[in-house]
Amino acid sequence: MAVQQNKKSVSRRGNHRSHSALSNPQLSEEPTTGEVIRRHHISATGFYRGKKVLQTKTSEEE
Repeated sequence: MAVQQNKKSVSRRGNHRSHSALSNPQLSEEPTTGEVIRRHHISATGFYRGKKVLQTKTSEEE
């Protein structure tokens, strides 16, 4: 069974976890509508990479 020989200090523990910080999601602009969306996601208006892929309630009313 493994037993630590020396206690890991708070400073070294923090350095060990330094890469675990959360970052902001990647954003891109929809070329058709100019809307800012998350990468690889469909926009609220139903566009993905400049093509209409989903019918939305707002597009049905128009």
